[in-house]
Amino acid sequence: MNVFLMQFLQFSTVYLLLLLILFIMKRCRIEKTSLLLTASAKMTIQLILSGWVLTYLFGNPNSLWTGLYLFVMMAFSIHRVLSKNPGLSPSFRFVIGLSMTLGGFSILAFFVMAVARKSFFNPQYVIPLGGMLLGNAMNSVSLGIKTFRETLVGQQARMEALACLGADSGDILQPFVIRALETAMVPTLNSMVGMGIVSLPGMMTGQILAGASPLLAILYQISIMIAIASVVTLTSFSSLYGGARTLYDKKTQIIQLPEIKEH
Repeated sequence: MNVFLMQFLQFSTVYLLLLLILFIMKRCRIEKTSLLLTASAKMTIQLILSGWVLTYLFGNPNSLWTGLYLFVMMAFSIHRVLSKNPGLSPSFRFVIGLSMTLGGFSILAFFVMAVARKSFFNPQYVIPLGGMLLGNAMNSVSLGIKTFRETLVGQQARMEALACLGADSGDILQPFVIRALETAMVPTLNSMVGMGIVSLPGMMTGQILAGASPLLAILYQISIMIAIASVVTLTSFSSLYGGARTLYDKKTQIIQLPEIKEH
């Protein structure tokens, strides 16, 4: 604990950089000072608590506790997606939760067991890798659903005209689903394009700082980026296509637009 306290005091000088952010925000009259301070405080507390929990889990491997930690991570990521997209029907929300759970855990299991060749309940591997995969899935699905909903509302008149002409509801919604899926995937693909030239990714940087071979760190980074791209595509695709299917049925062909709520 004393060692950690000394290290924390050493790294706490980085908080001085917040003064730079505050200066720029004030100069530009951005009224988000309280958000910056709250976010910084919450991040610090949450990460320190996570560090203590992970230290215990790594030192005392237990399948039950590892599984519980993964469950909490998944539940929180689903909650964040749904909270950022209020007004969805229960069936749409269920599809999102199911897609993220099955898609996230299947890609995670493949990476840990087939690529890293470790036990799925090895906390040292499954928790950090799960955090990267689920975090990216959370962001991409949230972005995709938001884009899909906003596009539907903006194109309501066009959809009604197509429906009056006898177009199938599935065909009407498909272009919006594809556009939303593309929007969800683009940030990950763009990060892959500049990786290694413009930036050294966090996972690779962390391994190098820890003393690992740069070549080994590169292999892990390539593998995790392909896994991230896969989980982003799979969870976004299944959430959007499955969610769109809940907006109509084969008998009535009536498209039920998801409600847009301010939050």
